[in-house]
Parts: sequence; C-alpha cells; structure tokens
Amino acid sequence: MTDDQTPAPAPAPQPEPEQAAPEQATPEQAAPPRPSAPRPQAPRPHAPRPTAPTPAAPTSDPSKFGRVADDGTVFVTTSDGEREVGSYPGASPDEALAYFGRKYDEIVAQVDLFEQRLGTADVPASEIESGVAKLRAAAADAHAVGDLAALHARIEALAPALAARREHDEHARSAAREEAKARRTALVEEAEAIAAVPAERTQWRADGLRMKQLFEQWRTEQKAAGRGGGHSTGQGAGQGGGEPPPARLDRRSEDELWKRFSHARTAFDRKRRQHFAHLDEQHEEAREAKERLVKEAEALQTSTDWGPSAAAFKRLMDRWRAAGRAARKDDDELWTRFSAAQDAFFAARHAVQAEQDAEFGANLATKESLLDEAEKLVPVSNLTEARSRLRDIQDRWEAAGHVPRGDMDRIERRMRAVEQAVRSAEDDRWKNTNPEARARAQSAVDQLEVVISDLHEQIAKAQTAGKAAKVAELQASLEAREQWLEQARGALADFGA
Repeated sequence: MTDDQTPAPAPAPQPEPEQAAPEQATPEQAAPPRPSAPRPQAPRPHAPRPTAPTPAAPTSDPSKFGRVADDGTVFVTTSDGEREVGSYPGASPDEALAYFGRKYDEIVAQVDLFEQRLGTADVPASEIESGVAKLRAAAADAHAVGDLAALHARIEALAPALAARREHDEHARSAAREEAKARRTALVEEAEAIAAVPAERTQWRADGLRMKQLFEQWRTEQKAAGRGGGHSTGQGAGQGGGEPPPARLDRRSEDELWKRFSHARTAFDRKRRQHFAHLDEQHEEAREAKERLVKEAEALQTSTDWGPSAAAFKRLMDRWRAAGRAARKDDDELWTRFSAAQDAFFAARHAVQAEQDAEFGANLATKESLLDEAEKLVPVSNLTEARSRLRDIQDRWEAAGHVPRGDMDRIERRMRAVEQAVRSAEDDRWKNTNPEARARAQSAVDQLEVVISDLHEQIAKAQTAGKAAKVAELQASLEAREQWLEQARGALADFGA
C-alpha cells in the first residue's frame, strides 16, 4: 500500500450498483429491484424488467440510521440531524436503504482492514497518516446509511497509533542516521589509516584494492541513502517489514566525512604516484648500471687469464647485487646477457682445468708418496733429524709440480700438519733450553724453600706457646707453599736440571 492509496475495500458478495452522483443512483448502475407496483408518488406504467440476483443484505440494519422519503430520497441520521445521501429510483425503500447500507459497510470494511494492518505489521507513519486522512474524508461525506458517529469514532481512534508510529519512525530514523554515520566514519578511518602508512611499508596492490573497495562501499551507502533517505515511505515499509529505509546523513556530517575520505584517497594516490615515480628512477639507474656491468662481463668472457679474470667476475657479481633491480623485463634481459658471459668464461676455464687435471695426476701420486714419508716423522723424537728430512721432503714436494685442483686442499692440509708438528717440537726445545727461563724457575724454587723453612719454625713456636689457632693457620699456609714448590721443581726439571 502506497501513500496515494487507501485501504482496499472488502469485496462484496456479488456485484452491486455503484452510485453515479451524490444525490441519485441511476437505474443503469443500480441493481434492478424485484418486480413491484409503481410508486404512489409518481405513477408510471409498469414494464417488466429482467430478473437479477438479490443483492446481499447489509451487515448492519440501515433502517436504524436512515429513512427513505416519499419521493425516494434517502437520508442518514447524524448528530447534527438528517443528511441526504442520494436516491435509488425504481427500488423499494428497503432496497434503497439496503443499497446505501452496503455503502456504509464498504467504508466499515476499509476501517476493519486498516485496523488489522495496524495490528499485524509495522506500518510507517506516512501510510497511517495518508490512510486515516482518506478514511476521514470518505466518512465525512459518505453517501451511505449507518452508524456514522461510531464510524467517525473508530477512525479518530487511529490517531494514537499514528502518533506512536511517528515517534517510532523518528527514533528509527535517528538510530539509522547514527548507524550510517558510524559506518561512514569506519570507512573514513580505515582509509586514513591506509593513507598514513609510510611508502616503504605500503602493500601497494593489497592497499590499493582495499581503498577501491572502501570507495565502492561509500558509494553503496550513499546510493542507498539517496533511494530511501529522509522520510519513511509506504514502499520502504513494505520492502522491509516496517524497518526504516537507509537514512541520509545530515549535510554537515556528510560533507565533513566526505572531505576526510576524499583527502585520504588523494593522499594515498599522491603517495603511490610519488613512490612509483621514484621507483622508475631507481629502475632506470639500475638498468644503466647493469648495462655497464654486462659490457664489462662480455669483454672478459674470452679472457684466458684465469685467476685475475675469475676474481674480476666475482667483483662484477658483487656490483650487480649492489646495483638494485631494474624493471622486470629489463632486469631479466640484462641478467640473461650477464650470466651468459659469466658462464662462457667459467666453462672455458673448466675445460682447461680438466685438461690440466689429467696431466697433474702423476704429480698427485708423487706428492701422496712424499706425504707418507713426511707423516712418519711425527711424533718427533729427534728434532735435528726430523728437521733435516722435512727440508728434503719439502724440496721434492715443490719439484713435483701442480696437482688437480680437487685434491690440492686435501694434500696441502696433510703437509701443513707435519710442518706444524716439527715447529711445535722446536718451540718446546727452546723453552727447555732458555737460560733466562731456567733461572726464573730456579729462583722460584729457592724462594719457596726459604718460605717453607720459615713456616716450619713459626709452627714450632706456636705449638710451644699453645696457640692452636695460629698453628692451624700456619699449617694451611705451609701446605699451599709445599704444593707450589712441587710445581716449581717440576718446571725446573723440564730444563734438564
């Protein structure tokens, strides 16, 4: 039911004549009455008419609330007296009253239907107001016979429902406005939070998509409020079972929120443009730097100066990593060229080394034999002989030449272990024959022997004097010095004394 519609009248049990004018119902529109004699007031020849179903009787007794004058005019009784409602030519007084009684029943049916809707659904205030106004207008000038006073009372009794619905709708609109404002504010705050993230920490794809989604949500909210905002309508109530439609924000709140939202979107877009402009600059710088590195690598790829060129390629690789990334397409193309030059150089070096390794196999066998001879010098029992034999082995080692690269570290480690064992034996011998160290060891022994002798004398005196505590203290000191003396004598013995 919409604003411009009154409650639909209850269907009549069967078709009935409609009133063509306030004062008179025409024979063409009126149901033909049963055959009867002409009215006494206006005698006319009787003409037979086709029979029709007998109209349904009114639900109320119209004879209590109206009358039919001799000339066929029908009157209804009101609190202000009688009022003419029309006439029903060619019908008996009972039929005329029944006809206008049914007109009254139609209005009553409309009131019944409206009251039922008020009791079973949340009809918005605008629909109640429109319906009451139309019912009131229909009852005020009703061309019907019935208890019009009771009808007016029932219609006016709808006023409290109208007031309650107005209050309910106002609260609902206010709550809806607050909810809408809260939703819009949440969108604004999230957009501001995204815009506030520093560029280096921004997830551009995800954050850009989320900012777009927030804008779509804003538009959805705005469109929904534009369709249903402002005042409730019968259509809105019918769609939502009486729930108020989306509320339009007040102009000030909407403008303030939109300014914040628009500012956040603008700030995010500006930051994104600046970031990608700077990124493009970095990509261009990286591309230029890597092009120079590619040219250097391509110039080195045919070099046969294996050691220095391999070191140069390592430095180029370090510079490549430090150059940063160019645009994906450029970076991939440059890397393909760089790695091709690098692979060409190392493939050539590997081929040469493979040939050399085949030649160096005999040298490896010679050096492994020398290692077996050298490792027999350990542990060193005769330093002079071990040192002499090791020098001879080292001379033959150098004369044997290069070995395959894969075996070089292994045999070099074994030879270094023998050399270290001989050096350690030399160091130990020096320590044992160093005159200054021996003199320091002898001095430590002499001093401790004097201190221990003195402690023996002090203990004897304390025992004579009966000083048990002093004896215990001196005894502990004596035991410590005796341990030190034993260690000092052991060190002195290492020098062969």
